[in-house]
Amino acid sequence: MAINKQSLILKNISRSVWILSLISLFTDTASEMLYPIIPIYLKSIGFSIVLIGILEGVAEATAGLSKGYFGKRSDATGKRVPFVQIGYAFSAISKPMMAVFIYPLWIFFARTIDRFGKGIRTGARDAILSDESTPETKGRVFGFHRSMDTLGAVLGPSLALIYLYFYPEDYKTLFYTAFIPGLLAVGTSFFLKEKRKINSTETKAPPFFSFLSYWKTSPPMYRKVATGLLAFTLFNNSDVFLLLKAKQSGLSDTAVIGIYIFYNLVYAAFAFPLGILADKIGLKKMLLSGIGVYAIVYFGMGFNHNIYVFIGLFTLYGIYAAATEGVSKAWISNITDKNDIATAIGTYSAFQSVCTMLASSLAGMIWYQFGANTTFIVTGTASIFILFYFVLMTNEKD
Repeated sequence: MAINKQSLILKNISRSVWILSLISLFTDTASEMLYPIIPIYLKSIGFSIVLIGILEGVAEATAGLSKGYFGKRSDATGKRVPFVQIGYAFSAISKPMMAVFIYPLWIFFARTIDRFGKGIRTGARDAILSDESTPETKGRVFGFHRSMDTLGAVLGPSLALIYLYFYPEDYKTLFYTAFIPGLLAVGTSFFLKEKRKINSTETKAPPFFSFLSYWKTSPPMYRKVATGLLAFTLFNNSDVFLLLKAKQSGLSDTAVIGIYIFYNLVYAAFAFPLGILADKIGLKKMLLSGIGVYAIVYFGMGFNHNIYVFIGLFTLYGIYAAATEGVSKAWISNITDKNDIATAIGTYSAFQSVCTMLASSLAGMIWYQFGANTTFIVTGTASIFILFYFVLMTNEKD
């Protein structure tokens, strides 16, 4: 009986969705294996905090802007698979590159290649997920993909933690090791098959910022939803601030990494079931629930100093991520024309990357001027206003 129920749950997960999910699992394992140690490694080879900040800013800007451009290119050419394959290949080769030479320009190049790969693949990948689902199954398909993707964020740091326990400060070997799951991701991408058949009339590549014009021509509902999501992103600062607060409250470095792994485990466990639930109750309702949980977490972080309470807050934070990340893209794909999905998601993702950079800068300034507690309270308050924006928004299609 249990097997039949499980088969029923997974019946809407097609072969292509499974392949994309495995690719994301391998890639995130590689990336998250390095995420906790990249700042430490960069400092060990002479990077200052300022230079690390500039590096990450340039890398994220590259990813954000290229998401919009290559999303539009994918729609214009009618192709998805080549963008996915090239994007994941770029991310894979960037891992060992950071260990080969330690010159700042080379490190900038390697890190930018990684984020550029993310920009190339994102719109096309999410468009495939949308094509492999119906409006009634978008939540579960995007949720399943997010669940598998985030499972890599559990495996990666866990492997790094185990390796560094036996070989402390041997960071370079980790960069080479991360190349293995990266190669598995690239190899798996060759099992994808192109399904879209569009006769493209495009003869030359459009200007890099041509995707920005989509905002004017997009459906009004897209602009309403994207505006709310981007406003939320503007106050949704980096996970690093949550980890810093935990560290300030007395957790050891190992415990901080451990709680980050725990958060991703919760995220991975809840993304798929919450995606299924979102299809039943509506994507908008699930998004509202997620933002509400987010507000609770940030108010809790602002007033809490108890180490044990952090476990509960990071549990809720994982549930928030599961209720919003895949759901937001599923909602966007439901309110845009099928032939513009990669452009729509790419354009949104481009603006989102810019807002993410601004969010962390804003949070850092508030933290520096007024302290950690004020940072979290301001963020929690802003999320309540955004919650009301979505509540009052009418004519939604979810």
